Amino acid sequence: MAVYTEVSDDELARFIDGYALGRLLSFKGIAEGVENTNYLVHTTDGTFILTLYEKRVDPADLPFFLGLMEHLSAAGVTCPLPVRDKSGRVLNELAGRQAALITFLEGVWPKRPKVVHALELGKALARMHIAGEGFPLKRANALGLAGWRPLFDKFSSRTEEICDGLHDLIADELRYLERSWPKDLPQGVIHADLFPDNVFFVEDGLSGIIDFYFACNDAFAYDIAVCLNAWCFDAKSQYEPQKGAALLAGYNSVRPLTDAERAAMPVLARGAAMRFLLTRSYDWLNTPKDALVARKDPADYVRRLKFHQSVGSIADYTAQLTS
Repeated sequence: MAVYTEVSDDELARFIDGYALGRLLSFKGIAEGVENTNYLVHTTDGTFILTLYEKRVDPADLPFFLGLMEHLSAAGVTCPLPVRDKSGRVLNELAGRQAALITFLEGVWPKRPKVVHALELGKALARMHIAGEGFPLKRANALGLAGWRPLFDKFSSRTEEICDGLHDLIADELRYLERSWPKDLPQGVIHADLFPDNVFFVEDGLSGIIDFYFACNDAFAYDIAVCLNAWCFDAKSQYEPQKGAALLAGYNSVRPLTDAERAAMPVLARGAAMRFLLTRSYDWLNTPKDALVARKDPADYVRRLKFHQSVGSIADYTAQLTS
């Protein structure tokens, strides 16, 4: 979340008048995140999140994202729900942007995730995968294996500006992933970006999942691999096996992994690390230093990728390894 597009009081008041949500009381920008402009909006009927979709989001994908939230909510997943206006629409226009109002979700995201958070996350991720069954819309993973080499090509000549040896590390790893990537794994709707700041807790209980703007159709086990990268390393990018064991156990308790998924996990984890190494590297080189959004250091994912390269099987994620 971030603020790229400014909205005036009068513009927003007119926008809110199109909904049966009472009168606008106040609003303020939300500075976190990188993709869209977000405001916290208070009306006489409650609290909502206003999202203005910026240029990095393809408008053609918005029905998938918003429809998925409605589908998951109806299936029992606690997630924000798009609010329909007086005409039944979930998408409108505000300040020259496509815009939607989303229900507010109580809770806070864990800045230092604990083992219990990883356990609850695993259970919630499995429930989300099951709940996505039957969702009629499809969206390919634009940041999946097929998109990694074209993204690398956009900045490969500048990789040494980030750190020495990065070009060869990425090039060699891409060759490995392209020949080793697993096929025919169980697939469906995945979140694809389930970092701690996209999962809310009240005390140690998971209260909901947010930010479905990278959601797509891909292998369920790849979503787990993203979470292994996002939740199971400490601030120095050292792997924490207790969290990995909890994440995998939580998921498996709701939706047991197949033998093929278990065998594929080390490769999928390497791929997930590559995905975020590539996007963070691109943003590191192309985001102006005075931009409102803070750049994220790609070096974190260099260390995580090297750890996954040392892993032999899924069992290693529950045992102490040295990198």
